[in-house]
Parts: sequence; structure tokens; C-alpha cells
Amino acid sequence: MTVDGIILQFGTSRFLQAHADLFLHEAAEAGQAVLPVTIVQTSGSAERVGRLAAFSDPDGFPVIIRGLEDGQKVERRVAVKSVKRGLSTATHWPEIVDLFARQSRFIISNTGDAGYEVSSDDSGSLDGSEPAASFPGKLAQLLHARFQAGGEPITVLPCELINGNGPVLKARVMRIAERRGDEPAFLAWLDAHVIFANTLVDRIVSEPLEPAGAVAEPYALWAIERAPGLVLPCRHPSIQLVDDIEPFERLKLHILNLGHTVLAEIWLAENRRKDEFVREIMSDPAVRARLLDIYDIEVMGGFAAQGMGEQARAYVATTLERFDNPFLDHRIADIASNHALKVARRLGAFLKWSKTPSPKLQAIVDKYPHA
Repeated sequence: MTVDGIILQFGTSRFLQAHADLFLHEAAEAGQAVLPVTIVQTSGSAERVGRLAAFSDPDGFPVIIRGLEDGQKVERRVAVKSVKRGLSTATHWPEIVDLFARQSRFIISNTGDAGYEVSSDDSGSLDGSEPAASFPGKLAQLLHARFQAGGEPITVLPCELINGNGPVLKARVMRIAERRGDEPAFLAWLDAHVIFANTLVDRIVSEPLEPAGAVAEPYALWAIERAPGLVLPCRHPSIQLVDDIEPFERLKLHILNLGHTVLAEIWLAENRRKDEFVREIMSDPAVRARLLDIYDIEVMGGFAAQGMGEQARAYVATTLERFDNPFLDHRIADIASNHALKVARRLGAFLKWSKTPSPKLQAIVDKYPHA
């Protein structure tokens, strides 16, 4: 079945290849009318030229799913064919402007946390003849071009790991447009006809494949908060349309991410092997017992106090299965980067939210009073 329009995806990351792009491919294989994806590289990195070219391969790119499901090892390989081509803002900007203005119906982005930063010298021209430096700056230019071309409504689905990613991105785009002196009619159109969805993504994508493709765990979630006029690009078991994104954020932040940070604290305190993986530290009975004790008493107690006990218990079980993934080479050293800040955001924030006694977590937080 053919459909009109495209999905324009900003970001060439292995994460999106094994997440949104895979979901779209599987939905199309199931018989749904799914728009083709054009991927846009925003960084200008010469290292990814080969990846952009690979996106045009009609045979698709491989995504390998490896891990545990219900305690059983699984492995499957999918040739993802949802992506039809790759473009770069450095070399294809006029074509990208035209595609955005006239053909795009959905925008997906995963530009990394730094991609939302807008510097004072982000001076892309109002007419969009040259791309702005930041992603919000580019998006403001592209939306202005769409407005001038007739202003068809459009949905933006950000996948950055930023709390409230949709509202945050909208606020930055609006601020850029106001600062540049764009006309009131454009600002009104932005507010009324562009849906900046609030989303949460959750999947560990452990390694890239060359020139394109990725290896990922079986678990995947794309939670998207309902909004007036919001339509999804496809239906998929891993995509959930929800009334409120916060419970999903709490589960991920205060169970998966909190558990990672507790493991990193143990790893640092015990001066363990520098190249140790999550699955390896979890195989140490003493470490596993310490984490399970925190999960069973302090974390579960906090979620139960907030009326989320059942959801938390199921998510803890899934998280432990993900930590035990025999195929996942997830280094504790990577998790331990910016450790003090993560302690504050994951453990300290849990203590404030749950309002329950958590002496073991409190002891870790107290070690980093200036985070």
C-alpha cells in the first residue's frame, strides 16, 4: 500500500535504527500503511558519510536483537527497510528545506542532549538559506519554511533523553522565533498547528554495525503522551499512547537508571576491574544481594507509597533480566561518568519524590553533597 508524504528523521544514531526505524519496518511488514523515512545527519561528521549512503540500500540495514525474554535466550536478525535515503544538512540543506516544507508529515529526532543547546551566536538566517547551528535553530527555520509554503499541520516526535522533551523543544523553537522577530502569524501557527509530542524512549542499543545497523536488547518502549490532534506514525507493540508520561519516566529513572548508578557506586568504592560489564558485576552474589535489597525494600517501598507498587515490581523483574543480558557489553565505567550528578538526579530525586525512609540510598546521596 502506498501513502503520500514522508517521515523526516533528524539523527543517524544506532538507537533510532534499532528503535523507531525498526518499529516502522515491522508495522509495514504487518500490512500497515507506513510512510517512508528520510534520515538527516545534523552533525556534518565526515565519519558518517558511509552510513548515509547505506541508508539508500533497498535491501535495508541489519538490526540484531539479542538477550533474554522470560528467562530464555533469544536472537533474531531483521533487515530494516523503512529508511529509503540519507541526507546531510551540510550538503543537502535546500533539499531538506523543501522536503520539510512540502512532504513531511512526521518529524523524529534523536540529536543527543547537547543537540538542544542554543548558543547566542546561533545565527542561521530567517529565510533558512543557511542552516542554524543548533537543532532547535534548524527546526525553527524549517517550520518557518513550512508555514510559508502553506502551513500544513505536522507532528514532532522527539526521542532525546530529556524530561518533557516535547515541551522543552517547543519552548526553545518558540523563543528562537520570537528572538529573530518572526511575524505573529507564524508564532500563532507554531502554537496551534505543530504538535511537539512528549515522549519517553527505553531500549539499550549496545553496538553499531557498519556501515549501518545495530545490536539491541529485546526490551523496547516508546511511550507517547496523548495530545489533541496527535496521530501516531504506526501501531506497534512497543509503542504506547499514554495519558501521562511521568509514571514511565519514574520507572525508568528510579529503577533502571537508579540501579545502574548503585552498581557504579559499588564499582567505584570497591575499585573493581576497569573493564567490568553490568552482567559481570551482577554475577557477583554479594553485589547482586546488595542491589536486590535496595530494590526490594527501599525502591519498592517508595513506589508503593506513590501507588505504583505493581508497576514497579514488574519493571524491577524486567530490569534484572536486562542487567543479566549475556550479549550486552555495557561497561560500568561508562555508567560511572558524571557519577555525582547521576546520584543526585536518580537517587536524590527518588528520595524527594518517594518521601519514604531509604537509609542505604540516603547514605550514597550524602557522599555527594555538592552534586
